[in-house]
Amino acid sequence: MDVQVRRLKEFGVTMGEMTRYMDALIKDSEQLAMMIDSVPSVDNLDFIMESDALGHTVMDQLQGHDSLLGVAETVTLEEVNTVGAEVLEFISDFGKPSAPLPAAIVACVPKKVHIDGVGESSFEICPEEITESMKAGLEEPIYPEPELEVPKELITQSELEDLKVQHRPSFVPFKEDDVVKVFDNETGITQRRLSNGISVNYKITQNEARVGVMRLIVGGGRATEDSESKGSVIVGVRTLSEGGCVGNFSREQVELFCVNNLINCSLESNEEFIFMEFRFALRDNGMRAAFQLLHMVLEHNVWLEDAFDRAAQLYLSYYRSIPKSLERATAHKLMVAMLNHDERFVEPSPHSLEKLTLQSVKEAVMNQFVGSNMEVSVVGDFTEQEVESCVLDYLGTVSAAKSSNKEEHIEKISFLPSPSDLHFQQVYIKDTDERACAYIAGPAPNRWGFATEGKDLFNDIRSSSADAEISAPANSGKTHINVRNHPLFFGIALSLLAEIINSRLFTTVRDSMGLTYDVSFELNLFDKLDLGWYVIAVTSTPSKVHKAVDACKGVLRGLHHNKIVERELDRAKRTLLMKHEAETKTNAYWLGLLAHLQSASVPRKDISCIKELTTLYESATIEDLYLAYEHLKVDDSSLFACIGIAGAESGEEVNGT
Repeated sequence: MDVQVRRLKEFGVTMGEMTRYMDALIKDSEQLAMMIDSVPSVDNLDFIMESDALGHTVMDQLQGHDSLLGVAETVTLEEVNTVGAEVLEFISDFGKPSAPLPAAIVACVPKKVHIDGVGESSFEICPEEITESMKAGLEEPIYPEPELEVPKELITQSELEDLKVQHRPSFVPFKEDDVVKVFDNETGITQRRLSNGISVNYKITQNEARVGVMRLIVGGGRATEDSESKGSVIVGVRTLSEGGCVGNFSREQVELFCVNNLINCSLESNEEFIFMEFRFALRDNGMRAAFQLLHMVLEHNVWLEDAFDRAAQLYLSYYRSIPKSLERATAHKLMVAMLNHDERFVEPSPHSLEKLTLQSVKEAVMNQFVGSNMEVSVVGDFTEQEVESCVLDYLGTVSAAKSSNKEEHIEKISFLPSPSDLHFQQVYIKDTDERACAYIAGPAPNRWGFATEGKDLFNDIRSSSADAEISAPANSGKTHINVRNHPLFFGIALSLLAEIINSRLFTTVRDSMGLTYDVSFELNLFDKLDLGWYVIAVTSTPSKVHKAVDACKGVLRGLHHNKIVERELDRAKRTLLMKHEAETKTNAYWLGLLAHLQSASVPRKDISCIKELTTLYESATIEDLYLAYEHLKVDDSSLFACIGIAGAESGEEVNGT
C-alpha cells in the first residue's frame, strides 16, 4: 500500500485515468438526473438534511448535474495531482522531518494466528515493528504507472459477424406449442428460447430511467459437489471472479471497461445455482457492453493459478474464523448436525480445500455451463429491438455444442435421523462481553411442495382437501382462486405462516416475557432441491437464553392450541402485499420474479406464479396455513437447537449453572 500511495503522490494520475474517471463521474451524475422523478422521498429528505448540516447548497439532481458539467470543464490534470499530493503526503512522507505528525497509527491485528503444524498461536507485535514496517515500505523503489489500453469493446464488429456466420443464432419454438415468442399482457413479460438452448426472459420497465439489470442463472450449484470434491463449486466460482480476465484482456482492462460503461458485475454461487448479475446504463451502448462481457465469460473465461490460490486461502480464512464469532460458531454447529455433516451447506474444511486443484474446480463449474441449463433474465428501460438484438448477437453465438460428460448427479441430502445427542448442543466462546445467541431449526418442504426423498406433498393435499370443506376467504368480494391447486401453494402459505410466527415470537418471547433482545423466524425454501428448513434466531443473555429457547419452541408448537385468527392472517397478508407492491417498482425484484420461469429443474413455475401472486395471497385461508404447517417438522425428533454463550467464565462453569 505504501508503494502505491507514494507512486500516486509522486507521479499523480495519468491523463487517460483522469479522462476515464471524469467521464464515469459525469455519466453517473447524468443517470441520477434522469431518475429525478423516481428517487424515493426518504432519500431526498436525507440528502437535504445532510446538505443543510454541512452548510452545502441544496440542489436537486438536475441542478447538481448542470453544476458538475460546468465545473468539470475547468478541472486540469495539474490541479488534480496537486490536491492528490497534498492529501497523500501524510502517508508518503511518513518518517521525514517535514512530514505532518500523525494523530494516531491504528493497526488492527488478531489475538491469535494459525501456524501450519502448530495450530492457533498468540500473535504479538510492538509499535516499533509497525512503524519500521511502514518505513521499509516507503523506501521501496517506485516507477510511473504505465498507461493502460482500455478496450472500447470486447468483441469487434468483424468478430461478431464471424460468430453469427458460424453459429447462425435464432429464436426457436417452445416444445410445448409451436410458438417462437410468448408475451404476457398482464405482466409485460416476454419469454424466448435460443437455438443453442439458452432460455431468455425479459421485461421492459420505466422503474429506473435508461438503466437495466441482467441475471444469468446456471443450474447445479454446490449440491453437485460429491464427497471427493467438497468446496469445488464455491471455490471455482470465486477463482473465476478473482481472476477477472476474459480472452486476451487483463483484469485491469476488464475493470476499466466496466468503469467506462457503468457496469457493475458479480459472480456468486449457492447450494442450487451459479449466478452472474449485471447492472448497466443504456447510454453509449452500455447494454451491448454488458452482453459482450457475459459472452466473453461464457466463451473465453480464463482460469489462473494465483486466482485459485487466493480463492482457496479466502475460504480457509473463513473456516478458521468460525470459532471467533459467536453467531457463526453457533449456526455452523447447528447446520453440521441438522444436515448430517453434509459440507455442501457450510464452509469447506481445510482438509477439503487441500484436495482441490485448479483443474478440478474449473471442471466443477464449467460442467454446469451447458446451453439448456442456462437461463438469462433482463429487466430495464430498453426497447424490444435493443434487447433482442443483444440476445441474438451475444447469447445466440454462445457455443451450443458444450455438454457435460456426465448427467448431473446430486448425492443424497438428508436430515440427521433421531435419536441423537446432536439435537441440542452448546457453544462457548471466551469474551469480555457477556452475551448469548441461539438457533432453532427443523425440516420444511421446498417452495414447490417437495420434501426429502422426493415426496410430493401435493398428493397429501389432494387427499386432505377431499375430506375437508374449504372455506372461502373473508374478502370474498375480490377475485378468489383455490390456492391448494396452485403450484405456488407452499410458497404462499409458508410465507404467510412465517409472518404470523414472527409476530407471535416478537410479542410473546420479547415483549411479554422479556427473554430476548431480538428474535426472528426465517424460511429457507429451495427451488430445485427437495427440501427446505426454518430457523429461529435468538439474541439474549447467558442467564435467559435457555428459557428463551424453550419459549420459542412453545410458540412454534403452539399453533394448534392457540389457533390463528383472521386478524393475524389479514395483517400478514397486508404486510406481504405492501412489500410486494413496493418492490415491484425495482428492477432487481423483477429479476427475482423472472428466475426459473423456463427452468427444467423447476418445472412447476410458470407465468401464473407471477401474475396471480397478489390473488394467491388474498385468497389464502387459515385452513390453508394449517395444511402447510403440518409439513413443518416441529417435534422433538426433528427439531435442532444450538445455544452459543460468550463470557469470561469457563464453558464448564456456564454449563453447570
